[in-house]
Amino acid sequence: MVAAAISLTLGMTTEGVDEGWYDGGSIFLAVFLVILVTAISDYRQSLQFRHLNEEKQNIQVEVVRGGKRSTTSIFDLVVGDVVPLKIGDQVPADGVLISGHSLAIDESSMTGESKTVHKDQKAPFLMSGCKVADGYGSMLVTGVGINTEWGQLMANLSEDNGEETPLQVRLNGVATFIGLVGLSVAGAVLVVLWIRYFTGHTENPDGTTQFVAGTTGVKQGFMGAIRILTIAVTIVVVAVPEGLPLAVTLTLAYSMKKMMRDKALVRRLSSCETMGSATTICSDKTGTLTLNKMTVVEAFFAGTKLDPCDDISQISEDSVALIIEGIAQNTTGTVFLPEDGGEAEITGSPTEKAILSWGLKIGMDFHDMRSKSAVIHVFPFNSEKKRGAVAVQSDEGVHVHWKGAAEIVLSSCKSWLSVDGSVQPMSAETHDEYKKSIEHMAANSLRCVAFAYCVSDIEMIPKEDIENWKLPEDDLTLLGIVGIKDPCRPGVRAAVRLCTTAGVKVRMVTGDNIETAKAIALECGILDANGLISEPVVIEGKVFREMSENARADAADKIIVMGRSSPNDKFLLVQALKRKGHVVAVTGDGTNDAPALHEADIGLSMGISGTEVAKESSDIIILDDDFTSVVKVVRWGRSVYANIQKFIQFQLTVNVAALVINVVAAVSSGDVPLNAVELLWVNLIMDTLGALALATEPPTDNLMKRNPVGRREPLVTNIMWRNLFVQALYQIAVLLIFDFAGVRILRLQNESRYNAERKKNTFIFNTFVFCQIFNEFNARKPEERNVFKGVTKNHLFMGIIGITTVFQILIIQFLGKFFKTVRLDWRLWLVSVAIGVVSWPLAYLGKFIPVPVRPLQDYFKPRCCRKARHEEEGGQT
Repeated sequence: MVAAAISLTLGMTTEGVDEGWYDGGSIFLAVFLVILVTAISDYRQSLQFRHLNEEKQNIQVEVVRGGKRSTTSIFDLVVGDVVPLKIGDQVPADGVLISGHSLAIDESSMTGESKTVHKDQKAPFLMSGCKVADGYGSMLVTGVGINTEWGQLMANLSEDNGEETPLQVRLNGVATFIGLVGLSVAGAVLVVLWIRYFTGHTENPDGTTQFVAGTTGVKQGFMGAIRILTIAVTIVVVAVPEGLPLAVTLTLAYSMKKMMRDKALVRRLSSCETMGSATTICSDKTGTLTLNKMTVVEAFFAGTKLDPCDDISQISEDSVALIIEGIAQNTTGTVFLPEDGGEAEITGSPTEKAILSWGLKIGMDFHDMRSKSAVIHVFPFNSEKKRGAVAVQSDEGVHVHWKGAAEIVLSSCKSWLSVDGSVQPMSAETHDEYKKSIEHMAANSLRCVAFAYCVSDIEMIPKEDIENWKLPEDDLTLLGIVGIKDPCRPGVRAAVRLCTTAGVKVRMVTGDNIETAKAIALECGILDANGLISEPVVIEGKVFREMSENARADAADKIIVMGRSSPNDKFLLVQALKRKGHVVAVTGDGTNDAPALHEADIGLSMGISGTEVAKESSDIIILDDDFTSVVKVVRWGRSVYANIQKFIQFQLTVNVAALVINVVAAVSSGDVPLNAVELLWVNLIMDTLGALALATEPPTDNLMKRNPVGRREPLVTNIMWRNLFVQALYQIAVLLIFDFAGVRILRLQNESRYNAERKKNTFIFNTFVFCQIFNEFNARKPEERNVFKGVTKNHLFMGIIGITTVFQILIIQFLGKFFKTVRLDWRLWLVSVAIGVVSWPLAYLGKFIPVPVRPLQDYFKPRCCRKARHEEEGGQT
């Protein structure tokens, strides 16, 4: 801008206002255009990030309106709404507790105290933004939005979206290094040109000497020195790759927008890049690999298998009443019966809905049963113990109902309920029979849930401090077991196969029975039916947990399926895999999954079944809970990295060619074929428009046919160096030949020296631009020989190529005064385009040149660094 201002001032002073403003005005206009396009692009991306941030804050909450549970946005909550709360929920508004059991709230986000606070009728006030740590209950909303404690706190804060991703940091370093090289070269050129100019070795196009000591005026001499400074400044402008950070921002914004369509909401920008490097995915089973649409398909009650599963005709009425009481009271779900007599609407977790639906089939009247007995105390379902209980009091006394993982509940039972309703002692034979039925269900991919109860004396119930009452859990009577079917999601098997091809190992970590986990893993293709299906490939969480740290690290690589795992087992597995050099992605939905999600390189929470605590701890939210969406995220992560590499290859080619051509020409002849305004136009093509065209390339199938990119993998690969050198050397060779012998080659000897030089320089500029336009196609596919595959589907790329070509024609044919160019005839246009087109077959042939496996950068590193890198890669493999 300083050079433009000086050029404008001196131009108008020496040549008058009418003619003298062209040089400086052209530079001003070019700089303004570059700034405008970059600013508009940055503004659009900031709007994109703001929209995604609003989407992130749009939490869906359950409300009870008109006696019916429904889901609504947190922004649509109003005072007077009744909101059910359960473990892992975020309190969506300020409110008062109506009813609840064992409700504990983590208020650390508001008070800074890490201790959980128990809520009851004595301490009923709830603050928005806090998390439900335990129990469940219902609250009445008393304040929303800015009228809440959380809202008033957040009103004084603004979220910082200026997060820099690791790739952006690396690219800023690359840009700084290239900029310094460009600055050094420009400084050298400036000194050489000034020496040539002031010693009288620089000539005008007509052959006269530009500066003669003692003859040339001060103003004219100063103007000539400023013209040389402008050339040096422009070399710096071209050399500094300010488009690199812009390209990252563009590709991240583009990828995030497209990932939303693929049902993935990015919470942390850096996860977009990291996901492309993932070497293993530890996935949940329920809802991620399966549909999470559960139905009871088998039932084993009173020592007999029910066929069909809802036929209870053989079981006594007293036994059925006990079973129904346990189903109706020991649940966090609800049943809503429409007044018009339509089908019952069931809410709750998929498992709860399946059991409640089965309860309705065997004759349960949900509301009538709940009105007949009162809940005294609740032990909420716990993912560590994998069971939950409720104590209820009715006219018949106090019953404690347990429900949970079949083999765990079975191990606590000392008796069982027979067909006639009598309680029979649990013999070893009966225990084995029930155990076999559990194994049979699990082998058929069924989730096994057992029901048990015991009778408690009223005297045993504490009169005070009932919240700390430990419900009896050892001397239970088994009521029965149900097998719940949760079919695999369509497309999961293909997605797992795609991950394997892409070098990403899929592991299943589930709280389900080991046999159920094994059956689902075989169905999904995670386990190979012909491979090893025993420890440590298939392992129980307890076994893994009890290993030493070194043993866990050795076993972690081999584990494919972990059954009956607790959230802590998942956390330990993630730690062990990371120590082995893996880049770990983990899926999770529960509150207790938060540590594993936080510890993993990429935490993926579930949008439908996930708790707010899990979502807060994750990097990406999978909105449809589908494993195929996780694989799409891997694809997009690789696309981000690949697009940046495409742009780097394209930009470095232009950088090298422009710098070498101008430096060689300047040192040899004292002038440059590409002037300031022309180089600024090239800079616009190279930086802003190039970033737009290449950073928005959609992901290709080829991305999932290569191994993950290592953490320390060089940004510029050997393949990119090869492509870059082939194109840059071609452009440098051809354009320098035309610079030195262009007048003869183009047959311009009959024209005046001034016109011949202008036409030659215009031709070089035009050819250089067309070399970049055609090379932009080559940059799309650095590793593939067919660079045109899918090009017509990328409308933005084709649009930018079209716009660049049209503007180039306008510049040469109509804007000669601004760019110091002359019109070219059709023959010279044809030669320019033909030289540009040669870059296509040249790129095709160049890809036959073999490249070494060892990165080029490693040859210039100290030996100790190379050894460390080799050891790290060895750990990953």
